[in-house]
Amino acid sequence: MTATTRAIRVLIAKPGLDGHDRGAKVLVRALRDAGMEVIYTGLFQTPEMIARAAADEDVDVVGISILSGAHNVLVPRIIEELRAAGLDDVLLVAGGTIPAEDAQLLRQSGVAAVFGPGTPLTEAVDFIRDHVPSREDDR
Repeated sequence: MTATTRAIRVLIAKPGLDGHDRGAKVLVRALRDAGMEVIYTGLFQTPEMIARAAADEDVDVVGISILSGAHNVLVPRIIEELRAAGLDDVLLVAGGTIPAEDAQLLRQSGVAAVFGPGTPLTEAVDFIRDHVPSREDDR
């Protein structure tokens, strides 16, 4: 586990036209209850908006919640935008209705973990705590 002197900062984003955000809001609450600082972007975010918010908020983690089936298009674009913003070191996780074969492809493209429906909240919280990259201001 990475020891930090400050709270882990997490951005939770809902890309594309996916209008279902109940799961994202439940995760936001679980992360906050676990002591993390959480920024929720709200619905209908573009990859550019997500990367800009991640940079502006100086986050350690970007969580993508996607239920629309557009994950194979949107997540690679988000990765591209994060890299263009110089955020190569941000931990990227995804959740939602993502088939196992697509989850494998997303992991190969740079997503650290994919959490499907029914994943215990503690599993997502623990994964983030255990995998968040250390930063200069953690020391």
